[in-house]
Amino acid sequence: MSPTPTTADVLERLADVIESRLPARGGDPQASYVARLLAKGPDAFLKKVGEEATEVVMAAKDAEHGGDAGQIVYEVADLWFHCMIALAHFGLRPADVVAELQRREGTSGIEEKALRKALNREGAGE
Repeated sequence: MSPTPTTADVLERLADVIESRLPARGGDPQASYVARLLAKGPDAFLKKVGEEATEVVMAAKDAEHGGDAGQIVYEVADLWFHCMIALAHFGLRPADVVAELQRREGTSGIEEKALRKALNREGAGE
């Protein structure tokens, strides 16, 4: 019996496939949805990220009023997928996001947001 893949394994395998569709790696826009989005540039895949984020919100609102909560999973999967296309375009991997989440682990969201605001003010020369 083969071991059950971890979330990280699945995300890394998907990232490998997405990266193989990059124009620099010969991704064919005629044969691949991902290659087509990447060939069109950031406006195309970032628009999809926005659309999918909206669909997550709508699915959650529906679930709150008796709809199928499973739709949230379906829409979040679409959102993550399109976010991964954006990551690949910018030379980033799911592991980079996981590392950032690990960095934030154990930090209050309120404290983390306050620190970001302070750093932004400092960077703006205020």
